[in-house]
Amino acid sequence: MSPPRLDAPDSAPAGTGWSRWPAPAKLNLFLRITGRRADGYHLLQTAFQLLDWGDTIHLRPRADGRVQRVNDPGYGVAGPDDLVVRAANLLRSEANVSEGADILIDKRIPTGGGFGGGSSDAATVLVALNRLWRAGLDEDALAALGLRLGADVPLFVRGRSAWAEGVGEALTPMALGPAFYLVVDTGVSVPTAELFRAPDLTRDAPAATMCGSFSGLVPGNAFEPVLRRRAPVVDDWLRRLSQLGPAALTGTGGGCFVRFGARADAEAALAQLPAGSRAIVAGGVDVSPLHRVLAAGGA
Repeated sequence: MSPPRLDAPDSAPAGTGWSRWPAPAKLNLFLRITGRRADGYHLLQTAFQLLDWGDTIHLRPRADGRVQRVNDPGYGVAGPDDLVVRAANLLRSEANVSEGADILIDKRIPTGGGFGGGSSDAATVLVALNRLWRAGLDEDALAALGLRLGADVPLFVRGRSAWAEGVGEALTPMALGPAFYLVVDTGVSVPTAELFRAPDLTRDAPAATMCGSFSGLVPGNAFEPVLRRRAPVVDDWLRRLSQLGPAALTGTGGGCFVRFGARADAEAALAQLPAGSRAIVAGGVDVSPLHRVLAAGGA
């Protein structure tokens, strides 16, 4: 199956009772590994930038308690095993909810690209169904549920661009200011666990400070040299993008980006890429589009 379009339009689910909720992508502006915990988990430092581009989750409550994904988003995961279904069932159980939900995903974020698509989709389901089901859980409780689903889920539950430490769950909101990103899907997806096991991965980088990172003194992604050696297409893309500006890898996937101060500059850079490139211009935001919808009263 072909990958989803990065700019795919929203679908219009058949029937009544549907609501529409954004699930934004993220970038890791840098990522370093400073050590390991006793349980083997790696200790990270990163700055998460939320974007104004991502997936859309459509939800429709059901009275019969059943939770189901009603479409095939194309990433090869069966409905009952999908993180969005697991998120809904976890919320149902923890909040003692009797209702169920239909879930439809408009997929734009490439799977395995390091843009946080699966985590964001799950977080949106938690946050939106908490409201639709009137479950009454606060943000801390939802973030704790999210952490049981994945390390990046709390970021999207809290909905603020942030400095992160620990395994990525210790979040401090950051005001990163206006920025526009040329985002590229290289098509490379390597299992995160495999990258963390790589013998050439640097695991003892010195700890940075928020001030140092924000001023650009802590560039780089610990996984970039590993991926460049293992996936020549990533190396090729980073070389190409470096001609347009400071190019970087995001997360533990093959996704790359270049930061610009103005949308026009990012659009001009996009126009210089080869025809058929899987690329898009997205704006950085300090507050998640999901939380803007919540603040406005719902979808």
